[in-house]
Amino acid sequence: MTDQTPYIPPKVWSWDAENGGKFASINRPTAGATHQQPLPVGQHDLQLHSLATPNGVKVTVMLEELIELGKQDAQYDAYLINITEGSQFGSGFVEINPNSKIPALVDKSTTPETRIFESGAILVYLAEKFGAFLPTEPAARAECMSWLFWQMGSAPYLGGGFGHFYAYAPEKIEYCINRYTMEVKRQLDVLNQNLAQRQFLCGDEYNIADIATYPWYGALVLSNIYDAQEFLQVSSYEHVVRWAEEIQQRPAVQRGLRVNKTWGPQEQQIPERHSSQDFK
Repeated sequence: MTDQTPYIPPKVWSWDAENGGKFASINRPTAGATHQQPLPVGQHDLQLHSLATPNGVKVTVMLEELIELGKQDAQYDAYLINITEGSQFGSGFVEINPNSKIPALVDKSTTPETRIFESGAILVYLAEKFGAFLPTEPAARAECMSWLFWQMGSAPYLGGGFGHFYAYAPEKIEYCINRYTMEVKRQLDVLNQNLAQRQFLCGDEYNIADIATYPWYGALVLSNIYDAQEFLQVSSYEHVVRWAEEIQQRPAVQRGLRVNKTWGPQEQQIPERHSSQDFK
């Protein structure tokens, strides 16, 4: 490590609005709306407000999988929340997600309307509403929920930890990169050992645990997020790669990856989705 003056935390922390790297302009230590911005409302009962980050992809994949099963009540409107412009702090979005993070879903079929925020909660809500991708037998359900909550607890180490310090932080800090790299590789090994014995995370059946985990760890091993494939030696996790490749071939997954996307090749972008015709 290079010689540096040790950082000594102050007695009382104060916010440095300029410090924070790529996302400094949208990070702040307070909650709540910063401006008035009502949300648009479409024709379907299910109204999604999101962006095609891994957490957003979880929900669009789930909805497209439900439609693939023939559940037409799962048709939805997907509106873009541009987090780099601070849309998540608009008054309408904060009403449906006080945590100001994508994704957030409104179900207009209930009285009163139901809001659901946090991607894992949305997956469970949709699985229970439509009776799909969530086992009902107690042991199988417990296994599914265990892997779902594993993903919810583990991914912040991948994204906010490794991804931030390796790819986005204004300076490279050896200790931070090493700490989070070790944890991400441990997580990949957890997945790899499990998938050595199973086709999907919970066994022979694809479910919401796979839908939740694929957008993070599948993207890591297949799509080179954070430009870290070589650094992490992701090809050595052969069972994770096999699992991710199999999921990526699913038509519903391919559609879900495009919704609320505003980067990459033009033909892969569908910033807003209002019907299945939007994919043609």
